[in-house]
Amino acid sequence: MKIAIDAMGGDHAPTVNIVGARNALRRYADIETIFLVGNAEILRREVEEHQLTDPRAIIVDAPDVVEMHESGAKALRSKKKSSISVATDMVKSGAADAVVSAGNTGASVAAATVKLRTLRGVERAGIASAIPNEYGICQLLDAGANPEAKPEHLVIYAVMGAVYSHYVLGVKRPKIGIMSNGEEDEKGTKFTKETFTLIKELESSGKAPFEFVGNVEGHDLFESDLNVVLCDGFTGNIILKSCEATAKAMSKWLKVEFKRNPIRILGAIIAKGAFKAVKKKSSYEYVGGSPLLGVNGVCIIGHGGSSALAIENAVRVARETVKLEVNPHIEEMLDRINPGS
Repeated sequence: MKIAIDAMGGDHAPTVNIVGARNALRRYADIETIFLVGNAEILRREVEEHQLTDPRAIIVDAPDVVEMHESGAKALRSKKKSSISVATDMVKSGAADAVVSAGNTGASVAAATVKLRTLRGVERAGIASAIPNEYGICQLLDAGANPEAKPEHLVIYAVMGAVYSHYVLGVKRPKIGIMSNGEEDEKGTKFTKETFTLIKELESSGKAPFEFVGNVEGHDLFESDLNVVLCDGFTGNIILKSCEATAKAMSKWLKVEFKRNPIRILGAIIAKGAFKAVKKKSSYEYVGGSPLLGVNGVCIIGHGGSSALAIENAVRVARETVKLEVNPHIEEMLDRINPGS
């Protein structure tokens, strides 16, 4: 298995990508090669500084960088030798099995969509972001790749999310809902109502690889036994960033309150183990990255603020997605649902 890392992508690149790659190679003996794609001169210094001596780590020169503030699509056209572009080309050519990037999300999506194209039966790819809840992991799909989705896109997202939940997360029959402003069938917009009808029809046909629970609300992401929540990329990205901001604010408020007096400080020390457990369950560092489902290759998108631990776990997600053959399973399921398409 060979994985290409956009080594110049992310707020803390390239250091976190180098250290994350080093730790992933120590953790997984079955990874044949990790390609570190980026400015070769800079990467050689980083590799030496962080003692990445594993011969399975190979530097691939890519002199350009797509900055976080740039338009992804425009940068992809003007910076053909950018690290994300070269890394994605490696997947296209077969030199790598997956690409991992914590850089510009728009550039990652554009590169994967344009260069890798989509799987058979898929019109638009979607980002599946993991939201931890009381029952395990709920995937928010789409979390930002397709802001102007059509109802038929969400039907495909339902199938892809169910396949990923089944093969990677081990869910026997995934439960899927549509994000709406109420649980009643008649609630929602024209878009969500049309999506509801299409998914209900698929379930009624007996071909759906999931259990459709209907409309769900925001609180269901955390409180209900759900495996996939469907929405357009615009809504999904707002939900995801709101969740992240709320978690950060809660953490900050707790730290302030615990420091107000010695008794609270003592309580914080006693509860340190519990806080660590909650952080491990909720932090994007342990999630690693989100798969861009629907492209003809494996593309894992990490958080822009990814740490070395997050990159290590993004490599884990890439490894699992390749090893468990998610894409072939998606195409097989879509062929079964729409034979001859």
